[in-house]
Amino acid sequence: MKTISNCVEDILITQPYLEEALSRNIINFSALAVELTEPISKMLKKEVKPGAIMMALRRYNPPPALGNSLKMKRVIQNLGDITVRSNLTDFTVKNSATLIDNHAKILERINQEDKLFYTFTRGIHESNIIVSSSLNDFVNEHLKNEYFIVVQDNLSAISINLPQDNSKIAGLYYHFFKRLAWEGVVLYEVISTTNEFTILVEDEFVDKAFTAIKKVKS
Repeated sequence: MKTISNCVEDILITQPYLEEALSRNIINFSALAVELTEPISKMLKKEVKPGAIMMALRRYNPPPALGNSLKMKRVIQNLGDITVRSNLTDFTVKNSATLIDNHAKILERINQEDKLFYTFTRGIHESNIIVSSSLNDFVNEHLKNEYFIVVQDNLSAISINLPQDNSKIAGLYYHFFKRLAWEGVVLYEVISTTNEFTILVEDEFVDKAFTAIKKVKS
């Protein structure tokens, strides 16, 4: 049988910002208990008093803060250089039988200039090609028979090198996403390789995004 404590835990797990604020004792238990009265009553299908919820909140034992773990601190301290590339365009194209062949022609052109920015991601139904905007006409020409879902220019990429053991650390990306959300940065795309993390933002957010990531590193 589900209890009030179970409901409190379920809600906090799905709202990490709230859980973190609770673990840092910067939240009003009484006000939060009142706020949770209606959803928990619905979950249990019976009326629940705020006082009972407040007791469950005080007894809740959150997991250790990710930022306080020794492994996390070591990874944060060893984050590599931050690189910013501007004047980028993101082409989102519907997958087709001809896309790979047409994409190969674009790769041939990109291989001629090593300073061009380029990434390619293939999903189940669509693919993304992100390139330096100087290649816009070339990409449009070679994909003219493909179906464009979205084409967005005026983008910038912010990349950060990660330590080689980053894949062993739970919650590393959470620190980036939390800081970016707090700063009001809207992410256009997220690109990740094993040891490199890149966010794509519209130009209006690039300064705030760079500052946010610098704060994580520092």
